[in-house]
Amino acid sequence: MDVSVIIPAYNRLWCLPRAIESCRNTLCNTEIIVVDDGSTDGTWEWLQTQHDLKKIRQENQGQTYAINAGTSIAKGKYIRFLDSDDFLSPQTIDLQFKKAIETSADLVYSRVDNYEQATGKITVCSQLDVWDDFLELQLSNRYGSHFLGMLFRKNLIKQVPRRPDFALREDRMFLLEIGLLDPKLALVEGCAGYWVQHEQQMQGNYTGLKAQVTNWQHLNIYKRILGNLNNKGQLTHTRKKAACTILWPLAHWIAKQHLLEAKAVVNWIYELDPEFKIPEKGLLGMFYKTFGFAFTEEILQIRRKIIFH
Repeated sequence: MDVSVIIPAYNRLWCLPRAIESCRNTLCNTEIIVVDDGSTDGTWEWLQTQHDLKKIRQENQGQTYAINAGTSIAKGKYIRFLDSDDFLSPQTIDLQFKKAIETSADLVYSRVDNYEQATGKITVCSQLDVWDDFLELQLSNRYGSHFLGMLFRKNLIKQVPRRPDFALREDRMFLLEIGLLDPKLALVEGCAGYWVQHEQQMQGNYTGLKAQVTNWQHLNIYKRILGNLNNKGQLTHTRKKAACTILWPLAHWIAKQHLLEAKAVVNWIYELDPEFKIPEKGLLGMFYKTFGFAFTEEILQIRRKIIFH
């Protein structure tokens, strides 16, 4: 088997057939593994009519468990992950697999564009360059593609199981842990597939406690990854600066509920990069620079209360 495609699915019969179809008709030997995570919308019954798929059904446990279940039976030399609401461009699997074989790459990547489900509008993202430091890019807020645009050597995936304990930001944890392995990279230009925007988007619906947990998981991912790099003597200046571009807005979101914890994140930012420049411009930027992070966040809290009450 050349390539295994793993598609977790939960009540997404409205889009799952499109995702599956985008993986068919390849020249290389491809297996499509669909894991039904306890759907109640007829997904499992529909899957029984599709005879070219490998199917797993489990009680509803969450996407991360479904991905790991699919990975456990994958036979391909290379593996790719595809969410059930997204889909690939024609020939993506063949083009990336060919590149992987030609270059002996551990990870082949391409651009991912955005697709609006409601309108069919496509937003083309920036063309990717050759990545010199995969980990530095993934630590930053720069465009680093999306895992649906990537093909991974199976031996690489075996070293990085998907982590249910970081389920709300598990995709970020996954790519950063892949980066710790310093994979050999190869670029295939063009669009690998489409990240579909729709009303049921998981992260777009995170509010309240779930939003707080998401922020907590995101922060702890960075603590774990940067700590690992520091212990190995691999926490370079560029990697520190890259992480700060994520940690600053994260501190702002944390401050909405937990100002003391947010102040600790800001202190960490300046430990990582003493020359860190506050990215906000205009009046807000002036407040941060003149009155400091904590006072500015307190003013923002007062402003939000006035607006919403």
